[in-house]
Amino acid sequence: MKTSDFYYDLPEELIAQDPLTDRSSSRLMILNKETGEITHKVFKDIIDELHPEDCLVINDTKVIPARLHGVKEGTGAHIEVLLLKRKSDSTWETLVRPGKKARPGTRISFGDGLLVGEVVDVVEEGNRLIRFEYDGIFEEILDRLGEMPLPPYISHKLQDKNRYQTVYAKHDGSAAAPTAGLHFTEELLQAIEAKGIRIARVTLHVGLGTFRPVKVEDVTNHHMHSEFYMISREAADIINDTKRRGGRVVSVGTTSTRTLESVADENGFVRETSGWTEIFIYPGYTFKCIDALITNFHLPESTLLMLVSALAGKEHILNAYETAVKEGYRFFSFGDAMFIQ
Repeated sequence: MKTSDFYYDLPEELIAQDPLTDRSSSRLMILNKETGEITHKVFKDIIDELHPEDCLVINDTKVIPARLHGVKEGTGAHIEVLLLKRKSDSTWETLVRPGKKARPGTRISFGDGLLVGEVVDVVEEGNRLIRFEYDGIFEEILDRLGEMPLPPYISHKLQDKNRYQTVYAKHDGSAAAPTAGLHFTEELLQAIEAKGIRIARVTLHVGLGTFRPVKVEDVTNHHMHSEFYMISREAADIINDTKRRGGRVVSVGTTSTRTLESVADENGFVRETSGWTEIFIYPGYTFKCIDALITNFHLPESTLLMLVSALAGKEHILNAYETAVKEGYRFFSFGDAMFIQ
């Protein structure tokens, strides 16, 4: 299976640069994964596609303002740091640009010295371990100095950083948003619950893998970065009860999907647990837990496109994407949505 098998042609003007004023007014393509049949609706219509015996699984991770701009002590050279994984209270694994200016021992000042970081090691794929020095609470300083780490294909400046955050974001830790959830409003979630659909909240902190392209031609040789997840007993009970009653487990986003599929047993049941996952889902994978998926439109040749192709079939997905291009759908993080059922 080749990476190039998952290529499609996307006009640049279809890449959404800004979020819509009303989150739930995005367009919604509904794809029947068995037949490939396509229907066009508006996202708030998702409530009509959900049944009272279903459960909705959302990822309540919260994006931190992980992008920092600093200067190298001694030279004043500009250095950009993207926080990826917290290793201890004061040490983070980071992506640094330009890396050649951030050798071990390099000290970087942020906010006129409000925060100072020292590069202590170079690790996998050139990432830097940085130990930070500061007075006060790190999260408060980060909130003051940091920027939301928007994907590289978004060139517009985000006016309201909460728009790159789901309305149910709770647990700090992501370097990117679980973007399928950006379409939900508080009112829509309340209406869904009022219809009898239970909502299970899991957590997966989205890491660097979201930004990394697949660089190998043979898909099976691609290595996923590990990401931390948590499933509570309450969430596991909701999901397992749904499966016992014959309802559908409807996953919101590829991150919720990867969380559930990482821990599900052969019968699709999950348990209260936490850990790290490197699961890579591509065609040929047999899904154990999820039955349907709400997701956005993903980059060509990406692991996310491979995941949805595993669920609905590559031919159905590429046909749906071709249709989306023809119909002028908006793509990627701030774009429109697809419901695969």
